Amino acid sequence: MSEMLTQILFNIFGVFAFLYIFWKKLKEDYFPALIFNTAFYMLFGILIGFIISAVFASNWWFWLTFIGASFGLYLGIARLRLRVYEVIEAATIALLPWITLIFLADAAATARLESFLAGVVSIFLLLFYAFLNNHYKNFAWYISGRVGFSGLTTLTVFFLIRASLAILFPTVLSFVNIEVFLSGILSFFLILVIYKLARKKV
Repeated sequence: MSEMLTQILFNIFGVFAFLYIFWKKLKEDYFPALIFNTAFYMLFGILIGFIISAVFASNWWFWLTFIGASFGLYLGIARLRLRVYEVIEAATIALLPWITLIFLADAAATARLESFLAGVVSIFLLLFYAFLNNHYKNFAWYISGRVGFSGLTTLTVFFLIRASLAILFPTVLSFVNIEVFLSGILSFFLILVIYKLARKKV
């Protein structure tokens, strides 16, 4: 019971952190209604993905919730005509604290070292994003200087870490049979997107 309560509380904090950061990143460019509609599309997608995983395939929880969040983000961008790269960046940095809290909640409830280490990695990614966000315009090769680099790069590193963990520590991940393939392909795709973004003119 205490484990469930801990996870529920951490998830509530995570949802509020997600909503606040997502709004803060986009509030200069969009009305609050557009921002929160997109956020709730994502939350609904995450909920559907989690329910499907809980009922049918618990080992797929990460990928099903990721697909749900991505579909919700796509709906928001397509229906509300938002700019793709900056919204993806906002979603990435807004979801990371929630992911961190999920891992730390599991570590607190079960004392699993893997969850604690995953939480530490998530904190590292938050710091990594902050560094990139403050310095990316000074990178000589990133000639476009466009918003989106920090979020896309952080997302790329996240999936590269997942692919590496699947090889080195397969018990850490929820779904490992084709984890290297899934995370590797997604990382490669994101690298191509970053390259394309870097070459675009402002």
